[in-house]
Amino acid sequence: MIDLKLLEYLETYLTENRKERFNNVLSQRTKHFTVATEDVYQLHNTSAVIRSCDVFGIQEINIVEEQNTKRIDKEIAMGSQKWVDLNRYYNVKSCISDLKQKGYQIVATTPHANDCELHEFDITKKSCFFFGRETEGVSQEVLDAADCYLKIPMVGFTESLNISVSAAIILQQVTTRLRQTTMNWQLTNEEKLEKRLDWVKKTIKSYDEIVERFYSKQ
Repeated sequence: MIDLKLLEYLETYLTENRKERFNNVLSQRTKHFTVATEDVYQLHNTSAVIRSCDVFGIQEINIVEEQNTKRIDKEIAMGSQKWVDLNRYYNVKSCISDLKQKGYQIVATTPHANDCELHEFDITKKSCFFFGRETEGVSQEVLDAADCYLKIPMVGFTESLNISVSAAIILQQVTTRLRQTTMNWQLTNEEKLEKRLDWVKKTIKSYDEIVERFYSKQ
């Protein structure tokens, strides 16, 4: 449980504009959709996907690093890695298992015989969109575990898009449609409080000293 008195005290160190910004952004955050990247080789692609998650209100991204383990490119992510929760996995099996336990359907973003075009996608289902390696796409393991296969309609000679572009197109489409519904897609009150505390912690300098001083006065 969040210590509300501590949170309120810490927020006195923020400007009113910053507090209002946190609340406005949190009101648009969702865990109804999430994203998973599978062994993406180019560092800037993972960083750009994280940035898109932040832009379109996706609170969590799942990064599978079975073969390629790299740090997040801070310049490309533009600080968005501070505001989005990163769940890291060393193999795709554990990632899929964890996501299914959380109630997500696995959506493989790839052309497939039984695929669904983006505009037809059922947004009512809690979903994780899987994006694979730049050259091979999602692995056979993801394809075998997938509940749905999703593709972006294309009418040109090019048959594929960069992973970060694909993620941005899909997330913009599904989140826009989601916010037009009456579904309960937002974070819970407890989740919002947890993120407020987390974001305050990442914003305030000398956070530990301030917390220690607060409790010493109790």
